[in-house]
Amino acid sequence: MDLISPHPFWPLKNGLLSVYPSLKGDIRCEVAVIGAGITGALVADHLVRAGMGVVMLDKREVAMGSTSASTSLLQYEIDTPLVDLKRMIGEADAEAAYRVCLGAIAKVETLVDGLGGDCGFQRKKSVYLASTFDDVEALRAEFFARRQAGIEVDLLSETDVSSLFSFSRPAALLSHQAAEVDCFRLTHRLLERAQEQGARIFDRTPVLRHESRDDGVILTTPRGRVQARTVVFATGYEAVVELPDKIVNLKSSFALASEPLESFDGWYDQCLLWETARPYFYMRTTNDGRALIGGEDDPFQNAVRRDALVPAKTERLAEKFRTMFPKIDLEVAYAWAGTFGETEDGLAYIGHIRQLPNCFFTLGFGGNGITYSIIAAEIIRDALLQRPNADSRLFRFDR
Repeated sequence: MDLISPHPFWPLKNGLLSVYPSLKGDIRCEVAVIGAGITGALVADHLVRAGMGVVMLDKREVAMGSTSASTSLLQYEIDTPLVDLKRMIGEADAEAAYRVCLGAIAKVETLVDGLGGDCGFQRKKSVYLASTFDDVEALRAEFFARRQAGIEVDLLSETDVSSLFSFSRPAALLSHQAAEVDCFRLTHRLLERAQEQGARIFDRTPVLRHESRDDGVILTTPRGRVQARTVVFATGYEAVVELPDKIVNLKSSFALASEPLESFDGWYDQCLLWETARPYFYMRTTNDGRALIGGEDDPFQNAVRRDALVPAKTERLAEKFRTMFPKIDLEVAYAWAGTFGETEDGLAYIGHIRQLPNCFFTLGFGGNGITYSIIAAEIIRDALLQRPNADSRLFRFDR
């Protein structure tokens, strides 16, 4: 374990892609975006292309927060199964939420194509494994619920799973619409385009305080102030301190990246994999032939305790992989930990709250961070343009 890098995989794989200055002096803008990760980058890109003047601030270097720790699976599935979500928010809204997330994958693909296509985007299948025989009936009900919602999915038997993989599970759902992406590179490419179209981007610039007024928001940083008509918080779980109510439980998740693999023997179509057990493990491949494996979630306490668990959690993830794929020679290259949030219904929170005028939040908690982020970018863009967005009601704070 001593040779494993304790740092997230994406920054080490990609190296230094772009650099930005820190803010010095006072500036004005139409919209200030706090957070220069994948969510902030998508928001800034959408706003700039809609003709708005954008300033972006991040206390770290760009893309070095949660984005650098993401395993970047793109799935339409929400962490809450569709069957359960229907009971929580109603059949129509639950099906709509799943279809919106499904459509978001195609929107990411279109964005990547427009950026030159070098962001590691690949269409993939996704297989959702029944962890035990007790999960089979629920998985069958989920199959029929998704089919009813118009989503293409197949129900695999134990025999089917054994024929496709080097392991057996009592059942599985095979989804044909999933993908993977290099979210670190995608973030940098989006920011480069936003800057070319007029966005002003400043990293290593923490916001010390913000003052929300009826006519706008003032952000104070160590060496200057930003006066904006509107501010968008795109800081992930760190934004929860700004909210008057608790809407999320924070969890620590652990991940590893392998050395490039010589074969993927027993791994059907190098699909995305995850399971019904909670917390669940998940895995994918990369465009340079590695395996990315994550899971072993624990309640979040603090970053120091979280990171101290990385060696033990890495061993467990690697052992689980080797049990499933005994013919694949897995050698761990990188291992890291990250923090994410879970909401009661598994849905993102996107929009504004009454207590903070002129402030919008993009809280794409759960396992759908990137798909939620592109949905959030469209919702916030439309809100600022004062035009309707049919999806906004699904993710509003007062739902």
